[in-house]
Amino acid sequence: MTYEVAIVADDLTGAGDTAVQFARAGWPTLLRLGGDGPGAAGGSGGDARVVAVTTDSRARPDAQAAALVRHATTGLLRHGAGHLFKKVDSTLRGPVRAEIDAMLDVLPAGTVALVCPAFPAVGRTVVDGVLLVDGRPVDETAVGRDPVTPVAEGHLPTLLDAPLVRLDPQGTPAAWAAEVRAADSRVVVLDAARDEDLDRIARTVAHLGQRALAVGSAGLAGPLAAGWRPRRAQTPDPRPAPARHPGATPVGDPVTGDPVAGGPAGTALVVVTSLHDASRAQAGALAAHSAERLRPTGRDLTDDGAWAGFLDRVRTAAAGRPHTLLLTTPDRTTAAVDPGLVASRLAEAAAQAVAAGTVAGLVATGGDGARAVLERLGGTGIRLYETVEPGVPLGIVVGGSAAGLPVATKAGGFGSPDVLIKAAEAVRTQRSHR
Repeated sequence: MTYEVAIVADDLTGAGDTAVQFARAGWPTLLRLGGDGPGAAGGSGGDARVVAVTTDSRARPDAQAAALVRHATTGLLRHGAGHLFKKVDSTLRGPVRAEIDAMLDVLPAGTVALVCPAFPAVGRTVVDGVLLVDGRPVDETAVGRDPVTPVAEGHLPTLLDAPLVRLDPQGTPAAWAAEVRAADSRVVVLDAARDEDLDRIARTVAHLGQRALAVGSAGLAGPLAAGWRPRRAQTPDPRPAPARHPGATPVGDPVTGDPVAGGPAGTALVVVTSLHDASRAQAGALAAHSAERLRPTGRDLTDDGAWAGFLDRVRTAAAGRPHTLLLTTPDRTTAAVDPGLVASRLAEAAAQAVAAGTVAGLVATGGDGARAVLERLGGTGIRLYETVEPGVPLGIVVGGSAAGLPVATKAGGFGSPDVLIKAAEAVRTQRSHR
């Protein structure tokens, strides 16, 4: 298979919220968890025209991240990807310049990277080269104190060692492309405070063609999805019916057997591994609204005997078929525990809940945690369809014991205060379409 658009992201949730913009524009879209070949995800991902892969490199040293990105890009080019998009965090966490350079290293000489991480729908804008989160410079927000990948500089030309190019709103794609080329730089930074500004950047990328590498977040992906022309006509991507899981027994249509939205369903399993303040607050809102919350202590996570006891609690809770079962990181008063261990342990707990046969849908927050959960279930990808809200894609699991299970993913810092409430309801009651 030849993919027409390939997205290289640095974490799973970012890959998903970007790729789903193409799905919403009618492109059959697959988020792939691993493997080099076009059929690596198997199953219902086989007819995808857009693929997103993740290098899981946001917290890696520059050289290691660059090597991962070069490997991923080379593989995608080998399978004929027509358009490439480098997805970066909307707050520009991670070794961004190293990853951009790595992609440019394997693209034709003279290719220029147009960088704009803006995502106005979730409060991320770039004004005069400064990345703002809800109007504040990114380095003055919680992102500047991120425990894993803090951002200490909000002025993107300084952070990326690249010039700022201002596109005249009254210009044309040819004039904008000329402005980019006149900067005589391998990487340029562009402003965007509104969706119209992102449209202008997408049109510039389209005019530059194969000599442009688009670099941004899900905000830029939407205009690119609309502007890039497929090699063959696209039709709306039909959503296959989620697989019937033993305990997910919604009231069905008496003729088709399809679940009826809003009818009784199994449990929504919500797993929050992100340490971001926003995710903690969203988990608290969900717990207060409808969820049975299980939160391991530091001892639960680090002591095998205590962990076995926690898993017993998870299995018992799942068997009781709660409306929503919420698994979260330890309380802040708990001694610091390695984030990788937290993700791995909560993924194991999630797999135990799914094995109980009562889970109707899954919500995973935090890129590393979402990947850990899906891999623990044997999943090889997510077939994407829609969004719960901006930045929160919805799809079904491809491969493994949870194949066909509705799933929503969310980056730690994204979402409204009640986003997990909405996501849990979406995966519990997602209607099948045959």
